[in-house]
Amino acid sequence: MSVGSATSGPIESAHVTSESRDPAQRRTLGTLATTQVLGGMGLAAGIAVGSLIAEDITGGPTYAGLGGTFQVLGSALIAIPVARLMADRGRRPGLVLGYALALAGAVLIILSAVITNFALLLLGSVLFGGATTSNSQTRFAAADLAAPEHRGRDLSIVVWATTIGSVLGPNLIGPGAPVARALGIPELTGPFVFSLVALGLAITVLVVRLRPDPLILSREREREVAAVSEHVESYQATPSKATPDQPAPSKPAPRKPTQRGGIRQGLADIRSHPGALLGLITLALGHATMVSLMVMTPLHMRHGHAALTLIGLVISIHILGMFALSPVAGMAVDRFGAVTVARAGATILIAAALLGALASEGFSISLTVALFLLGLGWSCTLVSGSVLLTEPLTPAQRPGAQGSSDLFMGLAAGGGGALAGVIVAQASYAVLALGVGLLAVGILVSTVLLSPAAPHGREA
Repeated sequence: MSVGSATSGPIESAHVTSESRDPAQRRTLGTLATTQVLGGMGLAAGIAVGSLIAEDITGGPTYAGLGGTFQVLGSALIAIPVARLMADRGRRPGLVLGYALALAGAVLIILSAVITNFALLLLGSVLFGGATTSNSQTRFAAADLAAPEHRGRDLSIVVWATTIGSVLGPNLIGPGAPVARALGIPELTGPFVFSLVALGLAITVLVVRLRPDPLILSREREREVAAVSEHVESYQATPSKATPDQPAPSKPAPRKPTQRGGIRQGLADIRSHPGALLGLITLALGHATMVSLMVMTPLHMRHGHAALTLIGLVISIHILGMFALSPVAGMAVDRFGAVTVARAGATILIAAALLGALASEGFSISLTVALFLLGLGWSCTLVSGSVLLTEPLTPAQRPGAQGSSDLFMGLAAGGGGALAGVIVAQASYAVLALGVGLLAVGILVSTVLLSPAAPHGREA
């Protein structure tokens, strides 16, 4: 019997398994895209008015950025239990947990505005950050079943789906006012009512539709491929003619999969791969650049007497930049490499910061363009950084590492957001813009120092 005939069965089975991934991946992408629309709408509706509610409660701009800052910090902290839960039970329970905590946070934020309690606002903002955690982890769920050559594309499709809900969300400021009046709550809390509805629907879709769980299925397929490889290696090591002196090798014992959802282990896995470390830095600095400038833009506009509808419009255009062109970023990653796209994203962020520094208070075309570029640069760093982080890791390593990345993204952006309010109060929005531009420069430096070797001659 030839080696080819002996191994054709298992190899063909592996080939069938690979081909059968398409229907599961298509269903997963459709489900995740739907939840991104709903989750993005629920998240963006609240983001647009969070700093305004904080300023109304505290009576000044100094602490107005803390609402957004605590939301970002909440997303970082919530990433820890979400990552652990995903490692143990799959993507679905973790995503549901994040959205459920955000729903509870929206309730507390509404209550804080009713009773004018800043501490309650901060607590609600921390929990509301769970929506960011789930939205962020969803892109990794899209990559679980993706073929390596299409990982950037599949990941970016789910990121793109956020466009619909995220652009719609800030424009609910206007419709939210009559809803709030009808419910007897402050007008600025109206968008959070829409957040409650959207987040509840996102949870329902995940519970009903995200089956099979993509992370669990990817682990099963990894074990199947490993089993086929072990079978082939075992056969090739078997002598063609067995003799008493040459007994047939025993079959290797199956390897027990290791669950690795801890943040500490995730950081260790990231540090062991330069590409993954570059991905973490790109994600953290890109997110900090975007959040620090974005959270103070509504105040910068209101101080220039811009109407709430114009503030909502500018934030919508910013969010359009964040998500609408993400498929282009994903295809660019697949075509030119993640490092090239990370460098492009950092350059765009620098341009946005410079343009924002020149924009006057209130509404202006230059500020609108700056916020669009701020979103676009963030999109490039998000997609490229996510692929850089994911590619070197096994399915068992990914939840912990991805949770670690979201933790550091949140901490970096939270620190930037906390300082943003102080900088604007003590100096100006222009100084803040120039300062965050330096964070984007850090991404460019990191791509030079940590750029991984490219597989098949292509930049990673």
